[in-house]
Amino acid sequence: MSRGRSERRRPRARSNQGRSLAGQEYEVEVGPVAHGGHCVARHDGRVLFVRHALPGETVVARVTDGGEKSRFLRADAVRVVTPSAHRVDDGCPFAGPGRCGGCDWQHTTAAHQRDLKTDVVREQLRRLAGYEWTGQVERLPGDDDGAGWRTRVEFSLTRDRRLGLLAHRSHDVVAVDPCRIADPRIADVGLYGERFEPGVTSVDVTATTRGEVVAVELPLRDDEVEPVVVEDVTAAGETHSFRVDARGFWQVHPGAAPTFVTHVLAQLAAQQGEHVLDLYCGVGLFAGFLADAVGAEHVIGIEGDEAAVDHARDNVPGATFIAGDVAEQLRYLDAPTDLVVLDPPRTGAGREVVEQILQRGPRAVAYVACDPAALGRDLGYAAEFGYTVRSVRGFDAFPMTHHVETIAILEPADVVH
Repeated sequence: MSRGRSERRRPRARSNQGRSLAGQEYEVEVGPVAHGGHCVARHDGRVLFVRHALPGETVVARVTDGGEKSRFLRADAVRVVTPSAHRVDDGCPFAGPGRCGGCDWQHTTAAHQRDLKTDVVREQLRRLAGYEWTGQVERLPGDDDGAGWRTRVEFSLTRDRRLGLLAHRSHDVVAVDPCRIADPRIADVGLYGERFEPGVTSVDVTATTRGEVVAVELPLRDDEVEPVVVEDVTAAGETHSFRVDARGFWQVHPGAAPTFVTHVLAQLAAQQGEHVLDLYCGVGLFAGFLADAVGAEHVIGIEGDEAAVDHARDNVPGATFIAGDVAEQLRYLDAPTDLVVLDPPRTGAGREVVEQILQRGPRAVAYVACDPAALGRDLGYAAEFGYTVRSVRGFDAFPMTHHVETIAILEPADVVH
């Protein structure tokens, strides 16, 4: 699950790239899709990562970043010479070179996007984990054309103080009215037409499963408390309600939470009395349903966000929730472990967490990943510690973007089926 809001990264030191090539245009043949929302092309032996292109096309690529000494260049396809049969021209009017950077694939169909994401997941798992995945990235329930799914949107403000989104790799704000992938209820309540007061720098909007639309103007005033919303999830014949901060972490596609919970429950087949660790547990989504199966007293969740842990304690009475760094808390946690749900941020769990989990000898681990490269790396670590991949499923939880959710089920390598 994506936790992009909480990820803070230091800017990388830029090496001497020589004379800038930004603005240079090259006609190139577009090669395979690459992880990150672009395709690979080459010009005079140099790699170009080209956005707004599709494999097999011939395009004119304009360099947006890089110089004569750069290992690779970033570029936008500003003219299509030979289009792919999968290209569409009726996508979002706000997408394209130099425009809104929220989406990567508005220029092709939702079905073809899933094919591209399948290629990315397959390549990452093969390269990083040596695992040959033969599956296909799947459409989530309720999603037909990739539009109107995003129930949580972080808007910036344009110069005239209306809702907008950032351009790709830029602080420039592009007006969007409406955003094609955003929940249509945001338009229904008139937020796109609103002109926000001076002092408001951004607006985070949540459209809940209960029909509410909550807009949080940032920064919050000293006397303001972030609102809390309630999300309902039905899976495996049960419905649970979860309190979560309006800007807190929650799956943004309405089909994601029930689909992921249903799959994880079926694959883990938890039995009454088994002991479960729910790591990076958020407000207790998986813990709530697993508590039904094993008994709440047998569920322990660990999460770094203290506010989320407070909600988890309310959402799943009887379970134990610990606030803190997962790797650090695992070092001091002395508890039997039969099953693990692992749902880390985009950077993945990492070697230390994977090792600590698997040294406990769980009979199965469900790894919910929002980055196939991080998943592939961590599956490689799991193999070192004697665990193998039983299955992998990919889900298109973020249509029109390059992001993809993947759930891997791990088990000890000596298990015989």
